[in-house]
Amino acid sequence: METTSQDQTIMADATQATAEATSPLDPANATASAAEADTMAALQKELAEARAKAHEYLDGWQRARAEFANYKKRQEQQSADLRAFATVDLIRKLLPIQDDFERAIKTLPEGIAHMTWIEGVMLIHRKLQLILESEGLKAIEIKKNDPFDPSLHEAISHDEAEGVESGHIIEELQKGYKIGDRVIRPALVRVAK
Repeated sequence: METTSQDQTIMADATQATAEATSPLDPANATASAAEADTMAALQKELAEARAKAHEYLDGWQRARAEFANYKKRQEQQSADLRAFATVDLIRKLLPIQDDFERAIKTLPEGIAHMTWIEGVMLIHRKLQLILESEGLKAIEIKKNDPFDPSLHEAISHDEAEGVESGHIIEELQKGYKIGDRVIRPALVRVAK
């Protein structure tokens, strides 16, 4: 089949029309590219805003999580402090009973010390001691001629005493107690002048 000049002219016109339609210089094609670029820019802007909002939400969530963890720790600490305070308060109320037992045992007449009911009372005293010790209570150890320490001792009197240096303990009048490093009750002592 032979191509005529008329066919060649039609093909040339079609090729030229196709080239013009895809030409970047074509105003219609330029408008379509500009619209496409505007759409792309708008989508990129939306994406950036969505990422910023997601980062903001993540930051807020992490902050809320940290605040809750801190709140939980504070509540646990307050609960532990309350238990410790209640324990110390109860121990302070029990200490006079402990003192009464110790005074009664010291003044117990020798003739009745081996009676069974006295031994029963002494067992009750020992049970009380064990309960207090299980809560961490320890007596403040004091010996004659120890230096006076106002953080552990409370001076009842300042007296002259032979063989005891000034500012040292003459005798202990009432036991002092502590739990760990915390003094629950200072020891009542007489101090040498």
